[in-house]
Amino acid sequence: MRIVSLVPSATETLLAWGVEPVAVTRFCEQPDLLQVGGTKDPDLAAIIGLEPDLVVVCEEENRRPDAEALLAAGLSVHVLRIDSVADVGPQLDGLAAAVGAAHPEPGELPEPWPPTCDDVDRGRGPSAFVPIWRRPWMTMSGGCYGSSLLAAIGIGNVFADDPVRYPTTTLEDAAARRPALVVAPSEPYPFAERHVPELLAVAPVELVDGQDLFWWGVRTPAAMARLRERLADWVTES
Repeated sequence: MRIVSLVPSATETLLAWGVEPVAVTRFCEQPDLLQVGGTKDPDLAAIIGLEPDLVVVCEEENRRPDAEALLAAGLSVHVLRIDSVADVGPQLDGLAAAVGAAHPEPGELPEPWPPTCDDVDRGRGPSAFVPIWRRPWMTMSGGCYGSSLLAAIGIGNVFADDPVRYPTTTLEDAAARRPALVVAPSEPYPFAERHVPELLAVAPVELVDGQDLFWWGVRTPAAMARLRERLADWVTES
């Protein structure tokens, strides 16, 4: 099949399955593959010109008008929706079926699948502030994959109950929620050591790999293991 992937996580997963897309976005980090714009600004004319059998998009990362334009041009579009760790297995099944890939082996997914998050749900785990942007400060609510993944390894989210998916906040507001730690990912905003002094006004800071926190798919089991190890001291102390 000729597949265009407009989702970095899906691109990584497809390649792991031995399925090479004919084009991807510039955020997919695959310099050897043809790039057709970004996740929010794909080159629709270029995609249509490639005459793909399937275009893979995601509700979280791609814009509905772009998907509708591709459908209006007569292309087949496979839409993914990943809001939690529990969604990964079923969505991978659907993607594998759509592209004709071998069904992922159960052993590739963590056991149990989905992971049990009872301890966090009961408030036993430490809670974190997770900044995803700066100027303005932004974070995520509990309805996001990243929040679900942290819950799965025993870390709560102090903004889990916010009605806005990606609320704007301040460091003062974040500190008032009394998080045990700040989990600062390397993307979408590239938080690094230079931001630690500023974030220490909220709580002790742990820098983590943003791809492990936000990219889902074949990387999910190993990403969970890496983040669990990275934050093990906090989970143990809970």
